[in-house]
Amino acid sequence: MTRTVDVIVIGAGVAGLSTALGLAATRDVLLLSAGDGSTPWAQGGVSAAYGEDDPLDHWRDTDVAGAGFCDPRNVRALVEEGPQRLAELIAQGARFDRDDDGSLSRTLEGGHSRPRVVHAGGDATGAEVHRALRSALHRTSVQTMTGRTVGLLQSDSGSIVGVLVEKGTQLRRIEARAVVLATGGIGNAYLASTNPPTVRGDGVALALRAGASLVDMEFVQFHPTALYTGETNGQLPLVTEAVRGEGAVLRDVHGRRIMAGRHPRADLAPRDVVAQAIEATMRRDGSDHVWLDATCVAPDVLRQRFPTVLASCARIGVDLLSEQIPVAPAEHFLCGGVRTDRDGATDVPGLYAVGEVAATGVHGANRLASNSLLEGLVFGRRVATALTLDLPATHHGRSHELALGEDREPERIRAILTRYAGIRRDGAGLNAAADELETVGTGPLATVARSVIVAATARQDSRGCHWRSDHPHSDERWDEHIVVRLDKDGRPTTRQLLHAAMQ
Repeated sequence: MTRTVDVIVIGAGVAGLSTALGLAATRDVLLLSAGDGSTPWAQGGVSAAYGEDDPLDHWRDTDVAGAGFCDPRNVRALVEEGPQRLAELIAQGARFDRDDDGSLSRTLEGGHSRPRVVHAGGDATGAEVHRALRSALHRTSVQTMTGRTVGLLQSDSGSIVGVLVEKGTQLRRIEARAVVLATGGIGNAYLASTNPPTVRGDGVALALRAGASLVDMEFVQFHPTALYTGETNGQLPLVTEAVRGEGAVLRDVHGRRIMAGRHPRADLAPRDVVAQAIEATMRRDGSDHVWLDATCVAPDVLRQRFPTVLASCARIGVDLLSEQIPVAPAEHFLCGGVRTDRDGATDVPGLYAVGEVAATGVHGANRLASNSLLEGLVFGRRVATALTLDLPATHHGRSHELALGEDREPERIRAILTRYAGIRRDGAGLNAAADELETVGTGPLATVARSVIVAATARQDSRGCHWRSDHPHSDERWDEHIVVRLDKDGRPTTRQLLHAAMQ
């Protein structure tokens, strides 16, 4: 017998939990997940114009980091609604760090013009946000199920009316009036990422398979400072840029400062600038890492603010208090994704997307540090409000399954994407990647990889975290987004859309 609910939310990170919580009082909700996503691993914090900070300053910093490619209306929603969502999170029981006078402690991170990033447990903010939201969810009637969503159910009219879930050895059909993708990014489509193994782009592939559009898939952000452990495959520990906010600096293998003179904010430049500088330094020196020097920071500050980083360093035999930390960039965040409006609706009826899987335009060509948790809180609530006010009608009739295929050579796919669509790209490499991906099947990883490659090939200029060495400068005349859809043969293809048309 087929199970039926009002709304299915796929993903149990900050965006999925926020959406489910917002719907709990009015809708019959099922939360599906194959894991906790990237939220518990987030170290830095939640950026919000809280207290005396001005949302307009936060808007400007977000737009500058996004290389002027952000959707101004959605950024406005992010920065103006953010403080209220943060206050609600605190009311739900989230325990953020506070100063001696009881006010929220705020720190400075890359790309921010002032300290506005609140944090918990020093550098364990994501884990605390996740705990608080999970705890709040347990006090509601929201149902939960563990399992991987391997397909969507589509009516003859084209609306999404449910999901196909793999649970153990069984496949289950669950019908719903709306399906919300909150599946996170594409980290494990690359060899090395700060994301956990379950974050591999399934939501992107599901949306494409259903006929939805992707946008800005070329803008894949690499965090400048993942801990270099000697491993080049799998999830790597993160070294939050808040360490640099406390005064740490990046040095090359010869001890020279990397960011001095490269940007007005030096080591606190936006992530794309820092990651590209580190990549260029490693390539010049033939090294596989650089050094993050935090020895100038007071030991008590390091112990109090960065216990997670301290423990990660200790596991590889590095004493954060007295030694430099080996770091290198790793895939971190997808700035593009499934195209949505500001309330999460895709261009397929009944299908919504929120969080990292969605492309609302708030990140532009490069995400501002600590805007990701905020995005999940703000847009999770917006999706919930939209589905409270206007839920699609109950489907009556038959539906067919849009199942994801299997990837025949997942490791090869990850290696191709890492080699040709990392921090540094060029046309010859992207063309080679397209050729090599021809023989790897049509599973979710292959679909994600092809989508990144075709978008990066189409954008022949450099901006934000998309850096083409054969087109190294931003072409201000090219004010267009790259839209990806599947062609009649099931392969990703692109078209260009004016920036103004996205807003």
